Amino acid sequence: MSGAKPGADSAIADVQARQVLDSRGSPTLEVEIRLRSGARGRAAVPAGGSTGSWEPLESRDHDRHFRGRGVRQAVHVVRGELADAVRGRDATDQEAIDSLLIALDGTLDRHRLGGNTLLGISLACAHAAAAHAGLELWRYLARDRAHVLPVPMLTVLEGGAHTRDGLDIQELMVIPWKAETVAGALDIAVRVYWSLGDLLASRGEATAVGDTGGLAPHLTSLDSALELTEEAIERAGYHPGDQVVLAIDAAATQWRADGGYTLKREGARFSREELVELWVALLRRHPIVALEDPFAEDDHEGWSLLHARVGESVQLIGDDVFVTNPGLVRSGIEQQIANAVLIKPNQVGTLSETLRAIRIAQDAGWGTIISHRSGETEDTTIADLAVAAHVGQIKAGGPSRGERIAKYNRLLRIEQELGDEALYAGRGPFMNYNSVPVRL
Repeated sequence: MSGAKPGADSAIADVQARQVLDSRGSPTLEVEIRLRSGARGRAAVPAGGSTGSWEPLESRDHDRHFRGRGVRQAVHVVRGELADAVRGRDATDQEAIDSLLIALDGTLDRHRLGGNTLLGISLACAHAAAAHAGLELWRYLARDRAHVLPVPMLTVLEGGAHTRDGLDIQELMVIPWKAETVAGALDIAVRVYWSLGDLLASRGEATAVGDTGGLAPHLTSLDSALELTEEAIERAGYHPGDQVVLAIDAAATQWRADGGYTLKREGARFSREELVELWVALLRRHPIVALEDPFAEDDHEGWSLLHARVGESVQLIGDDVFVTNPGLVRSGIEQQIANAVLIKPNQVGTLSETLRAIRIAQDAGWGTIISHRSGETEDTTIADLAVAAHVGQIKAGGPSRGERIAKYNRLLRIEQELGDEALYAGRGPFMNYNSVPVRL
């Protein structure tokens, strides 16, 4: 993964771990690796609030500290068994390191050692190897590939598991897809975000933010939330469906109940077929170009029905249904239940598996979107990974909260460093299925 020559100097000399806090005040794991050359790499592991059933299990203490969510046992495992296993190994051979980690755990759900312990070492190793090569992580991982900056999908409204009182959907996002740079895209998105905040305040609505930096007012209707966002886009000086389009993360697994779907805040219940019609109707009325998890993770029939109706014109993004698992992504491609996949490294456990899932999706012509988690830290690895792997799109939350802004600021720094070398995904064919605003 680099131009550095592997050898004794790139061997892992020391592994350290510590318990730190994520953006919700919950403990998480931070791992630091030092190579014999003196190069160091550090990574902090995020945690999701809305998780898929097939995600790897985390190592948590389950004692009286932090309501049982401490990771002191994970720290012990990293400093002990895992450090002993990787010490002396060549950090530049990421595949070998990750294969060793997977074999040491030996379980499909990573319950023996914990997915968080494996990911902490895997990412810290990549950072250390990049430092050893004298390269930024994105350059190290990209090798000689062109450098494509992703289009940001910024959360402006939140609900679901990310708020105590809000929409049934988890996120409503804006995509400034006609910007020519990341800096330009963020300028547009922030203006819309501020405009939406002003609009909510003028109507007496709360303007507090949810877990990922989106506004979290007490709204009960998805249709009205979409209309409100479109009004905010117009007040910011843009045209909905032209410079700015919309995306929804439904997180519909949370709605699943008794064979159907219940939207509690809307006071409505839908069958699988009725939910298809709801999505189609919303797509006709609003400039929505992407739907994430519009059906539950186990409702492949619902996914297939919607794909048959809108799969040629809308990005149908699988998160809980694929959990960044290469095997599940490959199966979804074969079944044609989606056309894009959300990529979250902590859903699978190692960097190598994450890159494999991306390659499988891209080889099939699917869209790939790198994503944060609701429990985040100031770690900016996903921004580097988005550029290195040419994913084309990134979800890092709203333009609020330091742990979210850190990812966007990292992209701005990379864009500035690249200068004229930078390619922006919004100007190329990287946003699959998003070439025109949806009008079914």
